[in-house]
Amino acid sequence: MGEKICISDLTLDALTAYIVGLGQPKFRAKQIFKWLHQKLVTEFSQMTDQPKALLAQLEEQCTIAAPVIRRRQQSRDGTVKYLLQLADGNCIETVLMRYKYGNTVCVSTQVGCAMGCRFCASTQAGRVRDLTAGEIAAEIYTAQKDIGERISHIVLMGIGEPLDNFDEVMRFLENITSPEGVNIGMRNISLSTCGLVPKIDQLAEKKLQLTLSISLHAPTNQIRSSMMPVNDAFPLEQLIPACRRYQKETGRRISFEYSMVRGVNDSSEMAQKLANLIKGMGAHVNLIPINPVDGSPYSATDDANVHRFQKELEALGVNATVRRRLGTDISAACGQLRREDAQGK
Repeated sequence: MGEKICISDLTLDALTAYIVGLGQPKFRAKQIFKWLHQKLVTEFSQMTDQPKALLAQLEEQCTIAAPVIRRRQQSRDGTVKYLLQLADGNCIETVLMRYKYGNTVCVSTQVGCAMGCRFCASTQAGRVRDLTAGEIAAEIYTAQKDIGERISHIVLMGIGEPLDNFDEVMRFLENITSPEGVNIGMRNISLSTCGLVPKIDQLAEKKLQLTLSISLHAPTNQIRSSMMPVNDAFPLEQLIPACRRYQKETGRRISFEYSMVRGVNDSSEMAQKLANLIKGMGAHVNLIPINPVDGSPYSATDDANVHRFQKELEALGVNATVRRRLGTDISAACGQLRREDAQGK
């Protein structure tokens, strides 16, 4: 008997092929998919409308992605941060955020990250492995079951670079938006990338109705490369045209994430340069007061500075908002909880 299949990873089409291959009628696949992705079961024995012989086969050949909550921190504002332990013992982080419009889950797409952004805790230990489609979905299902409320929005902004795990992330999106599953609308999903240009073009071809968020953080190559090594591979002269192509191809407005770092990218000159860089795109800029991270040389800009920067951008015709800081009283900065756990704190 080879390695077991994680049945949670399969799209409905792949699951159908697998179930038919076991000599079962096609409709069983849809029933099983609903058990996994709508009723969120984690044991085959819970699939009460399936024949016992089939369940025995599934038990023998398959597993269901069911991470264990290793740590759980709840903030005063209702934000919940989970450290989830996967079947192989690796740990990832998932954050639940409550907004007026519904519950949002921020998911990780890799164990660790190879991108090396200097202000981020997730990348300090490097990338261990990619997550599978089922493991990413299980982050949402775990949070939904934990709080007993529907999750309506997803941001792929946790640990890892989603476009560096392209195929699994695409399968995850197919499963999570399926009417046979939790059926989260594609327009309620944001995917954040540090700017892998070939993958942005590949994503554009799929014409998905999600929101693409670019981690920009600086309007010049010199500053961006000092913060984000990925900029050496894909500098702004490549990244910004790729963003324009993406908008043209999909008809979806891009948003740019801009972490405000004291004395690095928060001057009036930077606001002017940023406005010039993204001129005519109608893009949205999300200004982020950074969470402090041990071992990072960067410190956060004060609120007054963030709001001055926002007003300067708006005067230059750029739509800019300041991200509300959630979970500051818990280890909610990306990668913090996982690192503290590894250090035995």
